[in-house]
Amino acid sequence: MMVTKGALGAKARAIAALALVTCLTGCSGMLLDPQGPVGLQERQILYNSLGIMLVIVVPTIIATFWFAWWYRADNKRARYLPDWAHSGRVELVVWSIPIVVILFLGGVIWVGSHRLDVFKPLDSKIKPVEVQVVALDWKWLFIYPEQGVASVNKLVMPAGVPVHFTLTSASVMNGFFVPQLGSMVMAMNGMATQVSLQADKPGTYYGESTQFSGDGFSGMHFEVDSVPAAQFAQWASGAHGAGPVLDGAGYAELSKQSEDVKPFTYRAVDPRLFDAITTQKLPSAPGPQVGRPDATVSPRSES
Repeated sequence: MMVTKGALGAKARAIAALALVTCLTGCSGMLLDPQGPVGLQERQILYNSLGIMLVIVVPTIIATFWFAWWYRADNKRARYLPDWAHSGRVELVVWSIPIVVILFLGGVIWVGSHRLDVFKPLDSKIKPVEVQVVALDWKWLFIYPEQGVASVNKLVMPAGVPVHFTLTSASVMNGFFVPQLGSMVMAMNGMATQVSLQADKPGTYYGESTQFSGDGFSGMHFEVDSVPAAQFAQWASGAHGAGPVLDGAGYAELSKQSEDVKPFTYRAVDPRLFDAITTQKLPSAPGPQVGRPDATVSPRSES
């Protein structure tokens, strides 16, 4: 069967268009589609950094093509200098432009790192919601101390309201990240860190662990539901009416290694639990082990 050049060209264009759409689809749902003030500022830093670096990249690409065209074999005006070795003016350009670019990038990083300091509260007149986050093997525990409830692998937050997260790990180091809200933060065993985030409008967003932590790492992600403030209050009230109590015994059961745990809630939480985890009054999880038996799957993951 014969294939014409036109058909091959059409197929090539179709494949290129499909690849472009795939790339843009991946970008639009994550870092380049922020849904909160922190994510917006981080995207602006990316754009600013890209623009600064293009100051070197674009002229370099243009110069490459210009040199190839100017010094072609049939151009008699191009000077042939086989003994040329040094030019102060060329050295000045070659070194000064990268130095200026580095200075600009350093300025962007300096300003951004102070503006987006994870310990700095968001600029808002609304009182933030407190959420305590515990990274376990291999699931996420979210405790709402003011509401007295907790959830596993599902984070519910009111839209347009700042949320102040206090994070720790009951096992190995883990990375807490909601790409559309911004600011990846490391959760570490025996210490607490913090970050403030906000979702500007209702929606469902993807959260994940960004630090490899063993066998169940691939399933260690969570769903973020941003809902109106009234619906958030209804969710917290409804959580009080269902699920077990998260006390020392309940935490000991939860902290056992399990994979692909479906979201569920606790109707009540021991108010001292998070501090006990952080200060290691409650024993830490063993973490990933070489040659360990297969991880058990929580019974709630099948409910």
